[in-house]
This record gives sequence, structure tokens and C-alpha cells, in this order.
Amino acid sequence: QVQLVESGGGLVQPGGSLRLSCAASGSILSINAMGWYRQALGKQRELVAIIVRGGATNYADSVKGRFTISRAKNTVYLQMSSLKPEDTAVYYCNADIETGWGSFDYWGQGTQVTVSS
Repeated sequence: QVQLVESGGGLVQPGGSLRLSCAASGSILSINAMGWYRQALGKQRELVAIIVRGGATNYADSVKGRFTISRAKNTVYLQMSSLKPEDTAVYYCNADIETGWGSFDYWGQGTQVTVSS
């Protein structure tokens, strides 16, 4: 069994910063990729940023230059700066993990980020 536990969401003023963390634990042989998605009220879930084995990263155009994804062992971080009201959403951690019985996609429970004055 694998679990992803997120932390770091909250309320921040426009222009502010937040750092999200997501720790993977359980029967993990290796991690192929970890990423962050978000879903705003009434909208579809969208990819925010992803980091793959080897360290390559990819970002949504809307967050390039403002967000930075990084990873240390089984934890992925999302450093968010210059936050805008349109960044308000529930942020979900995602990971593609190799276990003893195959490779599976796992999701965290989500953490609310609200950007408002």
C-alpha cells in the first residue's frame, strides 16, 4: 500500500508565496514521476508541474517563472511565488510509483490554496 500525504496549503494574499509538500510512503520500489495538479471550483483538474526520474521538469504555461517543483527522495515540493487569485484551487499531489506488484498512479487527498486579499 502507498500513501501520499500533502501539506502546506492555506490562505495567502496576492503576490505572496506558499510551499506545498507531498510525502510518499509505503511499499515503494521506485518513483517514476511526481507532480502537482489543481482543480478550481467548476473547472477540470489540470497539470501544474511534474518532475520525472532524472530531474526533468515540465510546467503549465500559467505558472512558468512563478512555481518551482523539486523532489528529495520520496517527497515532492511545489514552491509557489507571485501568487494570483486565479491560482486558487485544490492542489493534488500525484505519483507514478513502482511497487512489488506493478506500477501504479497514486493521488493525495488535496490541499486548498486560496489567494485573496
